[in-house]
Amino acid sequence: MIAWATYPYAGKVALVTGAGSGIGLAIARAFLEQGASVAVVGRTSTSLDDAVRGYPDDRALAISADLTVLGATEAAVASTVQHFGKLDVVIASAGTSEPSAIDTFDDEAWHRLRSINVDAVIALARAAAPHLRDTRGNFLAVSSVAGLRGEWGMFAYGATKAAVNVLVQGLALDLGASGVRVNAIAPGFTVSRLTRSRLDDVAFTGRLLNRIALGRVALAEDIARVALFVASPDAGYITGAIIPVDGGTSASCGTPAPS
Repeated sequence: MIAWATYPYAGKVALVTGAGSGIGLAIARAFLEQGASVAVVGRTSTSLDDAVRGYPDDRALAISADLTVLGATEAAVASTVQHFGKLDVVIASAGTSEPSAIDTFDDEAWHRLRSINVDAVIALARAAAPHLRDTRGNFLAVSSVAGLRGEWGMFAYGATKAAVNVLVQGLALDLGASGVRVNAIAPGFTVSRLTRSRLDDVAFTGRLLNRIALGRVALAEDIARVALFVASPDAGYITGAIIPVDGGTSASCGTPAPS
């Protein structure tokens, strides 16, 4: 089991994007373990099939989709509601990152980052909102601490995540009267397929750990546990929050740890 706590997700329906790997995969499995029915959305069908392996069709649905394609997000939401009958929790975990330097950064790179990190989140919220109003449900975006502070060589990625943070706050205001809660989790550096090569660099990992109060890099399961809590009744008075899950990284003013 991913979580220590037990949450009342039996009978609930969740949709998780980016569920084929990394944080999205851990979140999808965490909700499945807690009894939810889960639609997993991603680009690679084999990864999605692995994510829900062992769960019956009445509790798991794999939807292969490129969320940057017009209409794909709306179709994924429609398929989920058609299969399960409702929608209680939506987790926007799909995302991408790439380095950016202002002198060489081009429009194509900006389009790639924006289309999945921002545009697809807006499309998902738009498609899901009517269903979440019906269930007084939850919308949760996976943002990043890079959306709270600047990061070396990653200004464009940080800009997309900052946009997600303000998007979440605005949607929380707009949907709160309908009983829909909207929040974001802002992970720090997390072990994943995308970050593995950087963590293999011993010098980089040493510098990274110097900035993390808890002295270790996050695992995807660390993020999934917070997602379970934030979408649960125990967090019923939390909305419009951007919650850092970074081992204390953002607590620092930037000075190195004492030797």
